[in-house]
Amino acid sequence: MSPIILLSFIIGYFVVLIGIAQLTAKGTADNATFFTANRKSKWYLVAFGMIGTALSGVTFISVPGKVGAPSGDAFAYFQFVLGNAVGFIIITMVLLPLYYRLKLTSIYSYIEGTLGYRSYKTAAAIFLISRVIGSAFRLYLVVIVLQKFIFDFYHVPLAVTVFICLFLIWAYTHKGGLKTIIITDSLQTLFLVTSVFLSLFFICRSLHLSLFGAVTAIKNSSYSQVFFFNDFLPNRLHFSKQFIGGIFITLAMVGLDQDLMQKNLSCKNIREAQKNMFSFTAIFVVINIFFLSVGALLYIYAIRNGITVTKTDYLYPTIALNYLGLVPAVVFMLGLTAATFATTDSALTALTTSFCVDFLNFSKSEDINSQKMIRKRNYVHVLFSGLIFITIIIFNAINNEAVVSAIFKVATYTYGPLLGLYSFGLFVKQRKVSDHLVPFICVLSPAICYFISLNSARLFNGYVFDNELILLNGAITFLLLLITASSFTRQQKAVLKPTI
Repeated sequence: MSPIILLSFIIGYFVVLIGIAQLTAKGTADNATFFTANRKSKWYLVAFGMIGTALSGVTFISVPGKVGAPSGDAFAYFQFVLGNAVGFIIITMVLLPLYYRLKLTSIYSYIEGTLGYRSYKTAAAIFLISRVIGSAFRLYLVVIVLQKFIFDFYHVPLAVTVFICLFLIWAYTHKGGLKTIIITDSLQTLFLVTSVFLSLFFICRSLHLSLFGAVTAIKNSSYSQVFFFNDFLPNRLHFSKQFIGGIFITLAMVGLDQDLMQKNLSCKNIREAQKNMFSFTAIFVVINIFFLSVGALLYIYAIRNGITVTKTDYLYPTIALNYLGLVPAVVFMLGLTAATFATTDSALTALTTSFCVDFLNFSKSEDINSQKMIRKRNYVHVLFSGLIFITIIIFNAINNEAVVSAIFKVATYTYGPLLGLYSFGLFVKQRKVSDHLVPFICVLSPAICYFISLNSARLFNGYVFDNELILLNGAITFLLLLITASSFTRQQKAVLKPTI
């Protein structure tokens, strides 16, 4: 596949996105539009656009790649997806009604009212750190593909490739923010979904398989195992570990994450937001089945044609860009670009919103839409673009495993304390946290988890943690909060109310 053709495609793609941004942001570049889209988003657009945001390039490349990983993953990821679905339902029925009742712009404002000022700042800081790292990992995945198949041809350094990507994302998001992203992410999700189905078609055609023949080939292959119930202690793929981890990572990375919740809070009311989440959940599960199927067929194709790759993340791009022909290559690049940039543009908006509201106190400003406040928001937007840039460069120097594993591994440590904080606020009504100790607790808990994870096989008779480690992290945070808490006085109960 010619690098010139791919580069031309990428340029054309961003011209379209920037054009949409100019139309959606015209005359509406204020902060209310940027943060909440004036709470006028259509639920079906939010639901469809969230698919691209939630899946990202990680799903597009790493999930198919892990199907044939040496660790024998096969379709084990689907156990995690089922846990995700349960987590989405809990978010829909428990957290969304809470956020709408309090009319929140930043979901971390809830913590200030229930736990205290330092707890609130700690929760917001955890999100900022977690999302910067997660977004950098996701963008890194598409950058290494662009670098390998386009920019290496022109001898462009990786750092320049990263800068170009982030600059283009900034260019179409810095004015309209969430209002623009609701539209662009819907378009990018359309590209993503179309790409998945077309990829399946082209791979099946190359293997001379019909739809039913492809299903049979996958079923009869060594990649078709979905559920793993054997060797509970040492097996990280065991159903309980994947399913439970899927539930709690979803609660933390979606329900307690400003990024995806900000889109839900842009709907007109709670009923529309819940319709959005239920629709999104159903599509999310189905799309992941197709991604896993793509992975199995790619490995079948690779074996038949003697194709080997150094990393599982390179499997899909290697076959799509070098073996299937021009149209499949363009389709692949369309889906990868759409998936990854839909995630990163949304994350930049959420990071900017959280920092402006939670640390610069925009919500307490008398005129949130003044030119001074808009300039501050623009500076913050650039700041987080820079932080993601630096994180990608660092990650490229140290990464030696599939990106999907790296993302969820980091999430178990960074998002775990949020589970503990919100659980305490929701379920412990008679105790007051020691607010000044909360930042230390939220650092200590991941440190304890890291020690336990490293030594779990020795400490727990061979037990090996996977994504369910986030539950342990949240439980330790909750327990430490409970141990250090004190009883409410009557006056404290009257004063401490959720902040709107």
